[in-house]
Amino acid sequence: MAARSASAAPPASGDAGDDLDAHPSRFDLGEWRATDDGPDSRFLARQARRIASTGQSALHRLYGAFVAARAALGVVLLGTEVLVASFGARAHSGTVLALCAAYAAATLVLWLVPEVLGGIAPNGTRLRRRQWFATIGLDLVVFSALHLVTSGGTLNYSALLVFPALMAGVLTPRLQALGVAAAGTLGLLTGAALESAAEAPLALTQAGLASAGLFVVVLLAGELAARLEREERSARGSLALARQQARLNRLVLEEMQEGVLVVDRRGRVRAANPAARALLGDPQASGAQVFELASDPHWAPLAESVERAFAEGRWPEAGRDVTLPADPAMARPSTPLRLRVRFTRRRDRQSREDLCVLFLETLRTVQARVRQEKLAAMGRVSAGIAHEIRNPLAAIIQANALLAEDAETPQERQLTRMVAENAERLKRIVDDVMEVAPGRVRDPAALDAAAQVAGICADWARTAGLRLGADSAVKVDLPEQALGVAFDGEHLRRVLVNLLDNALRHGSGSPGAVLVRLAAVDEARAMLSVRSDGAGIPPDIERFLFEPFFSSRSRGTGLGLYICRELCERYGASIDYRAVPAGERHRNEFLVTMRRTALAEGESRLRLAS
Repeated sequence: MAARSASAAPPASGDAGDDLDAHPSRFDLGEWRATDDGPDSRFLARQARRIASTGQSALHRLYGAFVAARAALGVVLLGTEVLVASFGARAHSGTVLALCAAYAAATLVLWLVPEVLGGIAPNGTRLRRRQWFATIGLDLVVFSALHLVTSGGTLNYSALLVFPALMAGVLTPRLQALGVAAAGTLGLLTGAALESAAEAPLALTQAGLASAGLFVVVLLAGELAARLEREERSARGSLALARQQARLNRLVLEEMQEGVLVVDRRGRVRAANPAARALLGDPQASGAQVFELASDPHWAPLAESVERAFAEGRWPEAGRDVTLPADPAMARPSTPLRLRVRFTRRRDRQSREDLCVLFLETLRTVQARVRQEKLAAMGRVSAGIAHEIRNPLAAIIQANALLAEDAETPQERQLTRMVAENAERLKRIVDDVMEVAPGRVRDPAALDAAAQVAGICADWARTAGLRLGADSAVKVDLPEQALGVAFDGEHLRRVLVNLLDNALRHGSGSPGAVLVRLAAVDEARAMLSVRSDGAGIPPDIERFLFEPFFSSRSRGTGLGLYICRELCERYGASIDYRAVPAGERHRNEFLVTMRRTALAEGESRLRLAS
């Protein structure tokens, strides 16, 4: 890179050679171009591609061009002097021939063996000192000597001083370049002073004009080199941004669940992400960068849709439904898709769309998203309704308790008991709905999971009327040492009690029918396991275990496991179900994975009586 001063910022040479074209992506939307904002944008696009293809800065390229030009000039000078000497035109041709021969040899060696002087300086802003002396310095000495030796002759070598001035103006800082022009001026003025008294005024005038030309060449070359430096720096920045954008686009498209196809007017797929290729259902298409939609009858509906989109120039915002027909030969079922089409540029009267982007989704995915949105809206409405029900429900429970005190006949006591049971059931439903309603999440506290699980299991067993001991229906296996986890105590109780209720309800009730185990998995995780010896959960039910409002009981709300999952996610934990392999007593297992954390010193833990 040509530099104007020693402090000029060098270009990022590390980006050189890392071209976008060297890392092709099937997801790039055509060749990278700069925006059509004007000539500078188009220049930057060409400059960026050229920089990436050569892998060198402007300084390296210009230095190489000057070295090659010097070698050619040295050969030409030597050939010219050989011809002059062969005709015996001048008495001093031997001296000039020796100078030209030495100059030609030096320039050829530097051109053929550039490693002699080493590479460009690491900062990329100036020539090394030995390079300056071997190029610009040598040119000044040789050309000035030729000018002085041949002063008054038929050949005038003063024009050659333009070459080192030009090279200095491009490859060195401005102050050094002006110094080279001044040195050339001294050589010209010295040659003019050697002329005879009659020719001295004319020679001095010519030397002055030539010297002014040297300074003009230095200044103009410096300005052009500075502009080239700025443009190259801008081009490298544009290239880095384009590379970063291409990587981001590739990452986004690879991770998208929605299929994306880039199709031209002739129905050729220019790019497709993995989701789109999976929806197309052709394993051969996964290795092809470009393929035709018309090449497979299974894709005929897509080809027709593309043709229709280009013909109409518009597409409904919500998309249209198409169905890829079944293909028994390729074992591809019929696939209903939701198709949305977007054009790469705005359509107007002067331009025609060359590419369009197809977004593909299965109708099942679209319907699931719609259901999820409806469910979220229903959850917000349910939370509001539950909040409004709380106060009148509390009044009903209180009024029923007062009526129960005055109930005298068995019929009255039965009615008040029925009201109390159903009111309590409504209260549990309201509490469940409010538990998963959006709100502020409490910061997880560091608690001893072993002590918490021991206390929760003991309280739950007493509430359920279970005796504790070796023949109890619930068996608890806890670590001897305290085990700190990041969780809220009340929420952990809610999760564990729900799992214990389900395990006892679906278990055999025999001793050891429910097994609770807590253990540290590693330095970062702890695992809480609740097993039961009930019948295994069928696969068609297992997939809906953690869905809201799904229950296998007629009187269940279907919110128990859903609330457990929501509470776990609040604290960075997770809950999952695992079917235990056949042959073991406990066939069902729910696993709660929690984040471990440090406990305060001196914190005690409870122990479950054996």
